[in-house]
Amino acid sequence: MIFKLPISFLLASSLISSACVNVSASNPSVKWELLSPDIYGTGKSVGRFTVNGLDSISRLCFTQLPRGMRTLSAGDSIVELNAGYYYLTSPKFGTNSPQAIIDVEYTWDINADAEQPVSFHALTPGNRIIPVEASLSPILESSLSNPEWSEWTIAPDSLYRLNEILASGRKPGPFDIAPSFKRVKLTKGTCKSGDKISTVLVKHENPEYYRITLKPGKALIEGASQKAINMAKRTLTRRLLEPNGGTIPCAVIEDWPDYPYRALMIDIARNYQTPETMHTLTELMADYRLNTLHFHITDDEGWRLEIPGLPELTEIGSQRGYTTDSHDRLPHIFSDNPTTANGFFTRRQFIDFIRHCDSIGIQVIPEIESPGHARAAIKAMEARYRNTGDDTYRLIEPGDTSVYTSAQLYHDNLMNPALPSTYSFIAKVVDEVEAMYHEAGVKLPGIHIGGDEVPDGAWDGSTSAMKMAKERGVSGRHGLHGEFVRKVGRIMRDRNIPIFGWQDIYTGYDDEYHTEISPLAGGVNCWVSSLDPEKNVAIKGINSGYPVILSNVDYFYMDMLYMPHPEERGLYWGGFVDELQALSGYPDKLCPPQKDPKGRIIGVSGQLFAETILSKEQMEKLLFPKSLGLAERGWNGTPTYTPADFNILIGDKELPRLERLGVTLHVRAPGIMIKDGKAYINSPYPDAEIRYTLDGSIPTESSPLYTGSLTLHDSDKEIRAAIYKNGYRSVTTLLKR
Repeated sequence: MIFKLPISFLLASSLISSACVNVSASNPSVKWELLSPDIYGTGKSVGRFTVNGLDSISRLCFTQLPRGMRTLSAGDSIVELNAGYYYLTSPKFGTNSPQAIIDVEYTWDINADAEQPVSFHALTPGNRIIPVEASLSPILESSLSNPEWSEWTIAPDSLYRLNEILASGRKPGPFDIAPSFKRVKLTKGTCKSGDKISTVLVKHENPEYYRITLKPGKALIEGASQKAINMAKRTLTRRLLEPNGGTIPCAVIEDWPDYPYRALMIDIARNYQTPETMHTLTELMADYRLNTLHFHITDDEGWRLEIPGLPELTEIGSQRGYTTDSHDRLPHIFSDNPTTANGFFTRRQFIDFIRHCDSIGIQVIPEIESPGHARAAIKAMEARYRNTGDDTYRLIEPGDTSVYTSAQLYHDNLMNPALPSTYSFIAKVVDEVEAMYHEAGVKLPGIHIGGDEVPDGAWDGSTSAMKMAKERGVSGRHGLHGEFVRKVGRIMRDRNIPIFGWQDIYTGYDDEYHTEISPLAGGVNCWVSSLDPEKNVAIKGINSGYPVILSNVDYFYMDMLYMPHPEERGLYWGGFVDELQALSGYPDKLCPPQKDPKGRIIGVSGQLFAETILSKEQMEKLLFPKSLGLAERGWNGTPTYTPADFNILIGDKELPRLERLGVTLHVRAPGIMIKDGKAYINSPYPDAEIRYTLDGSIPTESSPLYTGSLTLHDSDKEIRAAIYKNGYRSVTTLLKR
């Protein structure tokens, strides 16, 4: 059975430190494995927790993407402390029993390793938190007994046919890079590293236009702005000369972007990334001529920026651990660990960071989520109120009986739009952020207010919200949400700061609303795709006067799985996105041109939400090479590379370059085909190694090297293969005979 823990429920010690004691021989251990869906005859996924060291456990805690769980044995129970944070109890816990086996049924299927439980720890009978040694059985092995396995993954022979196409692309030349140049005209001679580079400002309607003229012994860069000149110089040295051994043919390169806004949205609220990691990432962004970091620094699960005068935001909002009431920290979330759960940018670190980004041509737009996705801020400001009695920045109304469930399954994450203190908080944060940009000597390009995913039932039980709705002549959640956006828009307008937001800040509103809000908007992210013009929110946005940023989930969400496979990292609720899917995200396809629109498409953005990202390496692997397709479409809105040519470009040039820079990479999977009793295995990269096994073992670098067709015997029941390229391994392709 499963219980939802009421907020009022307290342990004997209501808040227990998440710091772990040193591991000793008596520390408990757990093994988790996915059982056959038919073991209980329900057809649903079942996870088995085999627990040892029971005398030191009263509760076994873990995090897992919410799946709707119930225990299947009498006496066992599972309790949800927070969305995606659970604990198990068993009658055997706290006893000398050698082992406890707890089977848990999941409402939704578990298909990928990222959906496994992680971050195991235990509460002792004495109310201490201790570490738990955990081992997880790979989902791939568990899935083999699932009859739906072949329906969820890509068939090995389909991969084989795809790889045949992708491997047929043309070999790239010295001026083939991502994103591609508009025009290249070869001339005589060669240009080398160390040749003199001269720069000249020129007039052009596109402020990022540049021309590079390469002659023997010298190079001339002409640009419409200093930013364009710097970008051209970086492209010449880091993207052309360095990868080609310091020598390239002489040529004239003329180039400009089709869209002024080319972004990555990086979420460090769900799981934290350090200033050093973000410094490295922005350098890579600049290499690929991405010019905007949409910095998702606050959400339900974390607040990652120091705000002077509001220390609770980081004292509580940037720390996660075991808690039943979020009084001195936030609870663990669906997927985290001690490294990524905790941390924040100090004011000084943020100032240094935005100054660095400005120096390499990247603008940083911080996102302060509101009115939804605000649980971290709410809990921090409640702590402030309890500790000081000061309600100046309180974000919720006492006695609010509203019942709602957010997209991430929270029930207490909404700022109240009727409280003056809500807007005092917004103004305080905006002013402090603006002061950081001023001290950095960098123009604040805008603040993203979020504005998304306010659930049904929001504010229905708030006396002040209902009073506000009546006074304003609006109704329900949507009307109150619109009033919130208006008031925040005025705060930003008075400071001459553009507002950015998700599509929710304009969808469903009337012309009078658009007349007020659209002039204040620096950009609106549209993430819902639809080929139906009546349902296409991007079309509605430009027709209502907004600058629209195409952020489509099925083309540009970097946190989606590269392909359906248990070993891939990420989510798949919005589909599967790889570098070729991103490459195919043509703006005119996603938002067909309209007659006399009031607004326009200003660019594209790739979103990397961090629910499943537990390290710098996992973040990089989801971005590279996937984000290169995004970079190509942001720079060139019309067709350039074919999928096959782009694949060979990535395999021949981009992956080797990124490997030299120490970036963790994703490589595509091999295909397998059986014909006339022989197995054929192929790769989309002509120079990659393929390692295989026929005995059911996992292929490693020491497994047999595939060099040609394999004659199969009756005992060869399955073929497994993996690609090794540039120091990295693909997922395992498996064909069962």
